[in-house]
Amino acid sequence: MNGRRNGRPTLEEVAALAGVGRGTVSRVINGSPRVSEQTRDAVARAVAELGYVPNQAARALAGSRTDAVALVIPETEARLFAEPYFLDLMRGVSAELADADKQLLLTLVRTEQERQRFEQYLAAQRVDGVLLASVHGDDPLPDRVRELGLPVVMNGRRAEAEPVAYVDSDNIGAGRAAVAHLVGRGRARIATISGPLDMYVARARLGGYRAGLAEAGLPPDESLVATGDFTEEGGRLAMRDLLERGPDLDAVFAASDVMAAGARSVLREAGRRVPEDVALVGVDDSAVARHMDPPLTSVRQPIEEMGRTMTRLLLQKIAEKTDGALAAEEEPRRVLPTELIVRDSS
Repeated sequence: MNGRRNGRPTLEEVAALAGVGRGTVSRVINGSPRVSEQTRDAVARAVAELGYVPNQAARALAGSRTDAVALVIPETEARLFAEPYFLDLMRGVSAELADADKQLLLTLVRTEQERQRFEQYLAAQRVDGVLLASVHGDDPLPDRVRELGLPVVMNGRRAEAEPVAYVDSDNIGAGRAAVAHLVGRGRARIATISGPLDMYVARARLGGYRAGLAEAGLPPDESLVATGDFTEEGGRLAMRDLLERGPDLDAVFAASDVMAAGARSVLREAGRRVPEDVALVGVDDSAVARHMDPPLTSVRQPIEEMGRTMTRLLLQKIAEKTDGALAAEEEPRRVLPTELIVRDSS
């Protein structure tokens, strides 16, 4: 018994028991990384003994951890559940976190207001680390997370020279492999439907397409390039545009299976047979590819494995921060291989 009459312990009492200043206690409680492990332990013991916070929070303070990880996807609910890519990524993330006994917090950030609100949530040290998916080139969130002192790993990257840790797939190789396959099938007027060009993944696949044409000795033709948005409707609109500008096209490389599905419906409406008149290749090797008519040739990227790999990297960064280890000079980066899966559409 400490003889306290007012019932609630004060910050000063915690500081006195821990043998530190009031400001140090405040920094520990707020999750500041600028506190030694020894000091954090002393404050956590004092907090627990005095009952300044519930015991569960006191235990978390001892390691400055919440046992929760945020997965941030800047998309709508409709896009999240319609796009197989995100579901496969979440499957990999969830599996790896379950093995580590961590809780997953799924966050959709669609507006500037939601981004600011999420940053405030992060500033309160509610999670141990952040996973970011589907990041556009001008997105400030990865840098903001790092400024807050939180470990962060991205799925993909914003640019070739990306300062934040990431796990990506060989998107340039995906475009090159698709074009090489189509050339091998005797196609010479090969069009492409890219993703939004403010995303590195879209620019990389488009770059692979152009490299594949050059390697095959085929001249570039910008009338055969259309921009989509990784949605089925975007694939439809781009395919209509391509048929108007290049009616003699004999193949299409779509930068996602979902856009390829949209392109397929437009080709059918236009009376173009797949693959007899127009060969079609997508990317992701998702369930969409397997269930199309005819089944879609697609460049497989290991989406679930990307989710697992980025989660393992994040957990490693969280452990290093908790142990007080110095951050590596170079952020970890992984680029996983892709593989062409040939089906009847080409």
